[in-house]
Amino acid sequence: MTPVQETVGFVGLGAMGLPMAANLAKSGYDVLAWNRARPPLQAAGSSGCRTAGRPAQVSAAAPVVITMLPDLPQVAEVLDGPDGLLSGDPAMDILLVMGTVSPTGVRALAERLRPYGITVIDAPVSGGVTGARDATLSIMAGGPVDAVERVRPYLESMGSTVRRMGDTGAGSLAKACNQLVVAGTLVALAEAVLLAERGGLEPTELLDVLAGGLAASEVLAQKRHHLATGDFTPSGPARYLRKDLGFVLESAAGARTALPLSTAVARLYEAVDAEGLGHLDNSVVLDILRNTPAKD
Repeated sequence: MTPVQETVGFVGLGAMGLPMAANLAKSGYDVLAWNRARPPLQAAGSSGCRTAGRPAQVSAAAPVVITMLPDLPQVAEVLDGPDGLLSGDPAMDILLVMGTVSPTGVRALAERLRPYGITVIDAPVSGGVTGARDATLSIMAGGPVDAVERVRPYLESMGSTVRRMGDTGAGSLAKACNQLVVAGTLVALAEAVLLAERGGLEPTELLDVLAGGLAASEVLAQKRHHLATGDFTPSGPARYLRKDLGFVLESAAGARTALPLSTAVARLYEAVDAEGLGHLDNSVVLDILRNTPAKD
């Protein structure tokens, strides 16, 4: 086991963040965690983390602070204000943003925090709740080489694949590419299930066959139950995937690149939100397809 080292802060103990923080503590690190809601904070305490009453206490004790929050507005909320990470005299000199955020936005955040002597690293993850629990996440980091190497031991306690993709923003661009593939695969699987149903096939048997051939994927492995049973209890809410697809299209526009598949998939997830289904699992796109009338 790694000996206890400098305190590392962790803010955001949701479905992904809680097991990630627990894995850091399990690896021997002194994790000081904060979360707005109390039950996850209590769970973190039971998992070996120390807990803080406000974000300022985290940044006062931890040179490296990790945020696992839905988007940059939530990061800004915990940075600013009288009890925020920037209040007082913080020891924090690295902010490690591990939620899925805009590549452009995280670069702007890095510029904003530079005068404070704080380096921003974006290191979004892929692997879902299962990967977070099992410490098998794929982690895509963007930031200065020395800063990324400094936090690499933390990242390797949470993931099995850790790769520096480039400077700040590069990790988020890589995650946008990842989400493009995830969303496109989900829609393809949903269309396959729909076609099978309409043609008189049993979806469960179809998915078994797909899992045994070239169509097999981690997306299929994790979403198979949802697609086969219609149980869309969320393991990854659809509204988050819609948000991520916005970053895909934002990045494509900035690079003057046409992405016809991403554009079509983004429209489907906009329809998911419009139908009030954004809180359900991202595989609920199957229901949208079921209710889309065929063109004559």
